[in-house]
Amino acid sequence: MWLSLFIVNPNSDPMSAESFIVQGNANLSGEITAQGAKNEALQVICACLLTTEPVILENVPDILDVRKLISLIKGLGVKIDRLDAHTYRFQADEIDLDYFASSAFQQDAQRIRGSVLLIGPLLTRFGKAYLPKPGGDKIGRRRLDTHFHGFQQLGASFVYDEKNYTFSLQAKTLTGTYVLLDEISVTGTGNMIMAAALADGTTTLYNAACEPYVQQLCQMLIQMGAQIEGIGSNLLRITGVPSLRGTTHRILPDMIEIGSFIGLAAMTQSSITIKQAGVKHLGVIPSTFEKLGIQLEYQGDDLIVPAQEELEIQSFIDGSILTIYDAPWPGFTPDLMSIILVVATQAKGSLLVHQKMFESRLFFVDKLIDMGAQVILCDPHRATVIGLNRKQSLRGIEMTSPDIRAGVSLLIAALSADGESIIHNIQQIDRGYENIEGRLRALGASIERTVFDK
Repeated sequence: MWLSLFIVNPNSDPMSAESFIVQGNANLSGEITAQGAKNEALQVICACLLTTEPVILENVPDILDVRKLISLIKGLGVKIDRLDAHTYRFQADEIDLDYFASSAFQQDAQRIRGSVLLIGPLLTRFGKAYLPKPGGDKIGRRRLDTHFHGFQQLGASFVYDEKNYTFSLQAKTLTGTYVLLDEISVTGTGNMIMAAALADGTTTLYNAACEPYVQQLCQMLIQMGAQIEGIGSNLLRITGVPSLRGTTHRILPDMIEIGSFIGLAAMTQSSITIKQAGVKHLGVIPSTFEKLGIQLEYQGDDLIVPAQEELEIQSFIDGSILTIYDAPWPGFTPDLMSIILVVATQAKGSLLVHQKMFESRLFFVDKLIDMGAQVILCDPHRATVIGLNRKQSLRGIEMTSPDIRAGVSLLIAALSADGESIIHNIQQIDRGYENIEGRLRALGASIERTVFDK
């Protein structure tokens, strides 16, 4: 039994011809409901391959990356029924392993980084698969070594063909053992959990990611009959079982989208209620935004951001400039660092943003500087923001979205700016945010999706 991972050198998806025309000085109000969590959806969809029985997933976000992954597993032979706009039934009882070798699969799989999560289920259940190097955001080095090293420790042999850019993993059976992950990787942890769920014996997984996405994956697998201990910690024990059954699982609200809406309300001085926010799963996200002077209120599971004329950035106890940095959960998620940076541009005070986990995520600040923000890019990981305290508004410009999170940050900046902005390559935003222009228009935003000739 073997798995071969074909690594190519794919380019990112071609720049979308679609763009947003955004009118600034937005005055927003009303309610908005967060979509299902993208990062959880990618994991639990792949987990459906671990059983022959039907699995029903609720609150699935209708976004580009999820649609691509669903198309991929449909090509593998997974039976898929869309029960409503956000509910699917998957059944992987008849898998076409030959499809792995098709050019169609390899071309599609390289366009979404979430396709790497197919490795664990396919290796542990079938023992073979073909997968090109996954794509995704170009935000720095996002290596796959953690995945490969973990599979090796479970008993898979690993060969790299430098000439053909291929990796091969062979495993007649996977055997549980002690695995120390060399980095706290969400996808690496998810892959190892899924592989260990059907392996022989017990796998002790240390230095595991413990984000709500991973906790949700574990809870879903337990409902399917898996044996997992230590959920919510960085030490997991997974005792393999012979088979898993079907289940029904509901995906959490997307905490990244919730953080984006908090930033949107703050930047546009708007009153917005985020419905069904899954408040108990947000960790330090609310308190981190409060460090920028943002007031938050709670009504049951709803999160309310009241309109504020002024935001004041806190300082450390000794009076030194506040630093906000990302860290593995339960630290502050790197996916919201760009939102924090944008909000700080119009607050009172200064902030050092330290993006530790990815070295290219701050490169979008040149667009903010063009809009009039006072930001100093210290190095690929750090930027100093001198807040304008709304004494000078940002100005609308023409710009291009480099990745999902930076794209939404620029959209938020454009909605708060004076004049009109044009944002190109909005396919990046579509990868992670469902019908973002329609949902924001319902709050009063003026956003038009249009096609520009290349």
